[in-house]
Amino acid sequence: MFPLSHMLRSFVRTGTLKVIDADGGVHVFAGAPGPQVTMRLTDRSLYHKLFLNPELHAGEAYMDGRLSFEDGSTLRDFLTLFSTNRSSLANYPLQNVLKRISRTVKRFQQANPVGQAQKNVAHHYDLGNDFYKLFLDKGMQYSCAYFQSDDDTLEEAQQNKLRLIASKLQLKPGLKILDIGSGWGDLALYLAAMEDVDVTGVTLSKEQHELSNEKARRAGLSHRVRFELRDYRHVESRFDRIVSVGMFEHVGVHHYGEFFAKINALLDDDGLMVLHSIGKMSPPGTASPWLRKYIFPGAYSPALSEVFPVVEQAQLWVTDLEFLRLHYAKTLNHWHRRFEANRDKIKAMYDERFCRMFEFYLISAESMFLTGSQLVFHMQLARRRDAAPIVRDYITDTQRAYRAKEAERLQVLKGAAELMPAS
Repeated sequence: MFPLSHMLRSFVRTGTLKVIDADGGVHVFAGAPGPQVTMRLTDRSLYHKLFLNPELHAGEAYMDGRLSFEDGSTLRDFLTLFSTNRSSLANYPLQNVLKRISRTVKRFQQANPVGQAQKNVAHHYDLGNDFYKLFLDKGMQYSCAYFQSDDDTLEEAQQNKLRLIASKLQLKPGLKILDIGSGWGDLALYLAAMEDVDVTGVTLSKEQHELSNEKARRAGLSHRVRFELRDYRHVESRFDRIVSVGMFEHVGVHHYGEFFAKINALLDDDGLMVLHSIGKMSPPGTASPWLRKYIFPGAYSPALSEVFPVVEQAQLWVTDLEFLRLHYAKTLNHWHRRFEANRDKIKAMYDERFCRMFEFYLISAESMFLTGSQLVFHMQLARRRDAAPIVRDYITDTQRAYRAKEAERLQVLKGAAELMPAS
């Protein structure tokens, strides 16, 4: 099983990995006490493929059934073992060299010019509304929720997230708001339900665009909430508030200057923006090759050191910064459990290979937020230093006020939240 066996001896520092090779031979790689996994490989070509690019080929082999687990081991067990030993893999000489090479082509991996950005979005977000309905919350929010308690349901945690973001926008009647990457519309509808504001959402997903506008009509808010199929770079009006949730990950490091310059151009002098994005606490790196190929082409979760210099160059004030460290791990766990509960339906929509692909994505992403460097950040931005209150108590106070409003105001959204997505 050489050269894979050589790398695995260096890789497993914690836990035990038992590998059954394509000829039935058994190889055991053990370190300090930890997770125990039995893995079977049925394809000899994996010995070299996994050695050269383990992150890409492990995912592909699992999707194709050439890599499987036995003795009660699961994919979750394996990814836990992988995540626990991630640093030793990164320090393996060949992997170290390959990572450095990957960084040199980072610009091409994250190319998201107008046109290509829409293709990249369609690859994932236009899989079908019926599919996403099976594992997201009722409002179909496909971003990190906010768990105020471990007992929160997914629906409650997503509502908490909407309330938190809205509180940071300092809403007032008559404001014009832009939602960049508006998803299936729940945030825009929430803002309009809480205050008498006018919201424009822009998305590159045809499926999201159609359903969002239908939800606005169902809620009786289409006179104040509209969704456009448009790249944010083509928006020309100015706005009092801008919000973007889960879209910045698709911008690409080399487009950050373009992004923040556009925010500056679109934001009124006394306006505020709230940016909700995945990031990481480690130095700049590259996206997972498997994730980039199969799930989010062109996507990347930045180090904060890649964001702050560009914000400074755009002459924007960072008026508030908050980190949600474990909330996305909890969110992904909820999604995975709902996905598995509906696996037969999803398999009927697509096939077993698709189910394995999405299972690999959900569990590996969860592990990155549990034991890796991933986090979620909220960055509040302004053109003026005094655009937001200078003491952040207002965020908590506004959340309490909105919670009191919700029972009354959000009845108007009930029909929209229960809208069945179009096929």
